[in-house]
Amino acid sequence: MPLVQPDRPIRFYGMRFSGHAHRVKLFLSLLGLPFETAEVNLRAGEQKTPAFLAMNPFGQVPVIEDGETVLFDSNAILVYLAKRYGDSSWLPEDPVGAARVAQWLSIAAGQITYGPCAARLVRAFGNELDYDAAVRTALKLFDVIEPLLGKHAFAIGPQPTIADVAAYTYIAHAPEGGISLEPYPNIRAWLARVEALPGFVAMPAFEPAPATP
Repeated sequence: MPLVQPDRPIRFYGMRFSGHAHRVKLFLSLLGLPFETAEVNLRAGEQKTPAFLAMNPFGQVPVIEDGETVLFDSNAILVYLAKRYGDSSWLPEDPVGAARVAQWLSIAAGQITYGPCAARLVRAFGNELDYDAAVRTALKLFDVIEPLLGKHAFAIGPQPTIADVAAYTYIAHAPEGGISLEPYPNIRAWLARVEALPGFVAMPAFEPAPATP
C-alpha cells in the first residue's frame, strides 16, 4: 500500500504497447495507487494535439496528471511516484543506493532504449532504425548485465527499486525485436522475480495486424 493516497485517481496517459508507458503503469500498480488510463492513439497523432502538447511539448507518452502536477518522461515519473508515494526502498536515501539506482535509470535511457527497445521498434512496428546496430547494443548490454544480475535478487540488491521497474519492460520484450534471452539465465531469473512481485502487470505482447489480402 502507498504511504499516502492521492486526493483523486492519477490520470495516466499511455499507449498499451509502449514500454516507456508500461514502466509507469507497472509502478502505479506495484504501489497500489488508484489511477485512470487515457489511451493515446499514436497512429492517429493524438500525441501531437495542442491539448497533449500542453502536457508534454515533446509529444510523447507517458504523461501523468496528479492533481495539479503534470509530469512527462517515464524515469522522471518513477522518481516522482517513489518520492511522493513509496517508501525509501524504491529509491534509497543513502548516497550509494541512490547513485546505483541512477546508474540503472541511465542504462534505461541509454543502452536499453538504443538496444532492445530500438530492435523491437524495427521488428514489431517497422520503424526505420539501424536494426543491426540495435542488436549489437542489446547483446553488449546483456553480456554486461548478465553477471550483475547474478549478484543480487534485484538490480541493486535484495529488494526491488525503480531501477528494476525502469529496466524490466524492454528487456522482457527483447524477443519481439528478434533477440533471444535464452543465453542469459540470470536475466531470465531476474525477470521472473520482477513478475512475481505483488501488483505486477504485464505489457501485452505485440501482435501485428494481419496483412491485407
